Amino acid sequence: MDIKIKRGSVSGEKSDAAVFVLFEGERPKGALAEIDGAQGGVISRTIASGEFTGKQGETALFHLVSGTGPERIILAGLGRRGKFSPDSLMRAAGAAAGLARKTGLKEISVDSGPPEGISLNRFASLMAQGMLLALYNFDTFKKAESNKKVKSVALLASDRAAEAALKKGAAEGRIIADSVNFAKDMINAPANEMTPSVMAARAKAAAKDVGLKLKVLEADDCKKLGMGAFLGVAKGSRQPPKFIVMEYRGGKPADRRQGPYVIIGKGITFDSGGISIKPSEGMEKMKYDMAGAGAVIAAIRCAAALKLPVNLVAIAPCTENMPGGAALKPGDMVRAMNGKTIEIISTDAEGRLVLADALCYAARYKPRAVIDIATLTGACVIALGDFAIGLMGNDRKLIDDVREAGEAGNERAWELPMWDEYVDAMKGDVTDLKNVGGRKAATVTAGKFLQEFVDYPWAHLDIAGTAWEEKGRPYCPKGATAVGVRLIVEFLKRKSA
Repeated sequence: MDIKIKRGSVSGEKSDAAVFVLFEGERPKGALAEIDGAQGGVISRTIASGEFTGKQGETALFHLVSGTGPERIILAGLGRRGKFSPDSLMRAAGAAAGLARKTGLKEISVDSGPPEGISLNRFASLMAQGMLLALYNFDTFKKAESNKKVKSVALLASDRAAEAALKKGAAEGRIIADSVNFAKDMINAPANEMTPSVMAARAKAAAKDVGLKLKVLEADDCKKLGMGAFLGVAKGSRQPPKFIVMEYRGGKPADRRQGPYVIIGKGITFDSGGISIKPSEGMEKMKYDMAGAGAVIAAIRCAAALKLPVNLVAIAPCTENMPGGAALKPGDMVRAMNGKTIEIISTDAEGRLVLADALCYAARYKPRAVIDIATLTGACVIALGDFAIGLMGNDRKLIDDVREAGEAGNERAWELPMWDEYVDAMKGDVTDLKNVGGRKAATVTAGKFLQEFVDYPWAHLDIAGTAWEEKGRPYCPKGATAVGVRLIVEFLKRKSA
């Protein structure tokens, strides 16, 4: 979809529909009131009758009977004014774009009168994100494409200063949304089409597009480094593992003395469970077990495209977890890069093994902070459901910063306790550690396992419950959510402000 910035008024802009956002219980004002008056008050009467209330995500479509401007009006509800947040605007934008596509509209315009407290720059960014994310459709493997596609949206500016602000905001919004959709394309793809090698190729293409340094460690490279945990998981697959490292150096010279931020994403491109095989029901969704890797590749791509003044490293350890004659068995032992030995209790607890070596590898950068993101534990889904990320870590300031960044973009994280007593469940009988600590507090004990491989400020995001959308929401269609991309980018924006 093309995003245009034009000088003029929405009432005079010829389009298939003009989009207005409205708070719950409030009446038309400004340009919407003018259009309503010219149409005999049809919009006011619809609101008065309760047919459109302005509740969050609610939409209404009006055909205009006269005038030279838009042919229709789309109203999108912002919910109650007292509960307004940036996410409210994104939801309204997504709902409006979805209605436009469903109706078969090609060109829409937007009233650029932002709600109180939102700058024109921010308004344009949020509208662009909400619409572009809502219109995402993964149809790569479909023979017939839908002809119901919104081709363009015009944001209308009242003067030169407004035009400049809208352009800047819309450009940022497109970059963020395009990066989220870049991750979604990887996560939604079938596992035989998104192998570790293909993920490395996608990372290479992204690095070339935005000027990143890329290094892909092969199995022999990982063996020389002592990555026994990562390679142990990879043993059962015919697909060669790929340990992807991407670097962005956008920081000021003084930043180089502090070390970069490092983001790590679990990249299991298909998780069968290995020898401890999963139930067959729902196993097809295990293609999304590389959602963490997809998120960090997309996030560093986004940071570079936005030219954020930070230094950043993204690490994506990618492999399949498959059964086979060479696969890890329960009772086997692997040795991680830092020398710690791990007894395999369940081969379906493989994510923490690949992350263990990635966390060890991150130490070579002397990082300012490390954030890892992973579809790690089913227990997190039980604890927090579909709407909250499990958040753990060893640094209070970092945990708070990550949580606040998530709140800003409605990728909310809930902190779980990391008391020392929880690590006892992960202590091995014949090894330093074991990879499963039992059913009790399984999300937390997995986090304590990972902590055994860090010696720097670190936060862990368990996205098992939030990485996949079953039904679809206003700006998040069914399928991969690419959760974490916007959180990480917001975190980096705040660090570079």
